[in-house]
Amino acid sequence: MVFSGIVQEIGQVVSYEEKDDVKMWDGKISKGTVMRVKMEKGLVDAYVGCSIAINGVCLTATSFDKESAAFGLAPETLRRSNLRFLKAGDPVNVEPSLKGSDRNSGHYVQGHVDGTGQIVHKEKDGESLRIRIGNVPAELMNSIVEKGYIAVDGTSLTITAVNPGACWFEFMLVSHTQSAVIIPRKNIGDHVNVEVDVMAKYASRAVKSAVKGIESQIFKLKCGIAILGSVLLVTLLGGKRMLK
Repeated sequence: MVFSGIVQEIGQVVSYEEKDDVKMWDGKISKGTVMRVKMEKGLVDAYVGCSIAINGVCLTATSFDKESAAFGLAPETLRRSNLRFLKAGDPVNVEPSLKGSDRNSGHYVQGHVDGTGQIVHKEKDGESLRIRIGNVPAELMNSIVEKGYIAVDGTSLTITAVNPGACWFEFMLVSHTQSAVIIPRKNIGDHVNVEVDVMAKYASRAVKSAVKGIESQIFKLKCGIAILGSVLLVTLLGGKRMLK
């Protein structure tokens, strides 16, 4: 499944609980974290096992009632995302996964959050809002480029500025988007989920792989030259001894 980064609605956390009666795959009972979110559009055509992105995190719906859906939160999900900071009453971005016939007005978002950053600056620029996200994991910066795509709390955005050395990037929210997502409601220091563009991620990996291959060939070439040089030196020294 895939998402577009076009948030469909702002939902609300109904409950966030540590439970000790979570049923595992083998029938055993274990502990786990379960979050229930109130939503409307996210429930349309939803079913147990479907994927819904909450703050950009792809989650599997485990149960429903008339106005909310429940999700189990894996330890890796909590470590990687800002879902670990949520509590009952908090607003969240909601986007159901795309259908094959749906228009993608954002970019392809996997819902696999790469890490979190923090809001370090907010500034009005006309009717728009300029926001800087800092404390981004350094390993993500090679995949964050000016005018490229990025998903912040599941919102598809265009990067307007980036500083790889200082680990921050900026984007702007037009007035319509400001009212459709939760980012403007957040304060300086609040955490946001960051998912870099999957194409940039694969491109970065391909370049790294190519560079490693080139470095390996250069190393082999240097070794070959060193060996050849040693052979020539030995040959020359041997020839001088014979002349004597």
